[in-house]
Formats: sequence, structure tokens, C-alpha cells
Amino acid sequence: MYRAPAVLALALALAGCADVEGLHSEGDLGTVHAPQSLWKDIRPDPPPKPGTSSVVPGLPVVPGLSMRAVNPVGVVRADVTSATEEDGGTGRLVDQRAAQRLALCTQAVDGGPDCPVRPAVFHDLTGNGREELITALDIDGRLSELRVYTVRDDGRIARILSRRAVLEGVEVAAGHLAVREPTSNPAYVAVADYVWDPKGGLMNLSQLTLDDCPALTGVPLGTDEQRCTR
Repeated sequence: MYRAPAVLALALALAGCADVEGLHSEGDLGTVHAPQSLWKDIRPDPPPKPGTSSVVPGLPVVPGLSMRAVNPVGVVRADVTSATEEDGGTGRLVDQRAAQRLALCTQAVDGGPDCPVRPAVFHDLTGNGREELITALDIDGRLSELRVYTVRDDGRIARILSRRAVLEGVEVAAGHLAVREPTSNPAYVAVADYVWDPKGGLMNLSQLTLDDCPALTGVPLGTDEQRCTR
């Protein structure tokens, strides 16, 4: 008997899935609807100075091009002062309460016991062999202003990352800076991964993912796992 294998194969492909008992129907899969765009005629203004880093004004040239030679609190203070003047106190570039919070800092290198600037962390994020300064200004016990600074070849200090966030956690690995933030669902945290962009001269968002919060049974208060409940 003559058989037409090509026609038979096409018939099987068009018929759908098959199991050991033969062909079967997937049933009614429902109607697919296109997404409905809301406020499609409204667009946000572009971010300030997109694609470039910002030199922090009012700071001396860094000796030896080492960020360890600078006063971290002084760098944050100069940056906040400049940003506040630039945005006119609107909070577009820096929280409106930042300057008031910085007033708690003394002239000590660490800012004193009441200073809300976090201890400086030094890590090479740009891959040029020089360490960047990573710190944050805590605003109200929950919200913080995360800042990353680098020293340029001419000795000037530039801000390469500015992020207002609820810092559930900040991690550094292999030149990546990961910022963990809580979401409206307590079972998940959002993880924003930043990497150095040499063309733009700043840390750019490369990936945004959701991560599970671990089970909280028996977890001591104050650990990273416990903070996932906030």
C-alpha cells in the first residue's frame, strides 16, 4: 500500500499534542486580549544629565588618586549641598531632609556618633585598579540616599551612582553592585544590579530581578532574612 509520510507528519503537527493513546484536544484555551495602555499620551521628563557622571563641586583634588585619602562625610556633604542647590529643594535630585540630617555630623572623619552617613566601603567597581567610595545617607530610619564616588585621572571626585531607596541590602561581587529593596509582597525583594559603563562614565542598571525572602521561622531579629518582612 502506498503511504504519504510527509502528509501524515503534517497532519500530526496540525492536530496538536499526542500521547500513547493517540491524538487529543487541548480544549478551549480562552481568548487572548492585547494589553490596554493607560495614560499613553503622558510621558515623564527625561532624567537630569542622562548618560554622564557628575563631578562633585567644592572638593580638593585627591592626592595619589586614592579615595581612602578623602573624608567620606565631607564628600557626601558637598554632594548633597550641590544637589540641593541644583534642584531648588524640590527633592528631585536628593531628599529634602538630607541637609538637615547631615547637620548631625561633626567634623570627625566618621562624622561622630549621631552622623547618619554609613561607614565608607572601598571597592574597585570600574576595573581600573582604583577603589571607589560606597556609602549611604540614612534619612528617616527606612529611606536612604545611596551614593558611589570615583576619582578621575585628574584627581576630581565624581558621583557615578545616586539611588534613593529602602536598602534591604547592598552587595558587591565581581565589579557588580546589587541593591536589594522590599516589595509590596513580603515574600519577595527586588534586586537591582549595577555595573560600570565606561562609555557613560557611571554605574548603569544592567538587570532587575525578584528574589525570594527565606522562611522566617527561628530567624533572629535584625538579620537580613528578618528584614524581608518590612
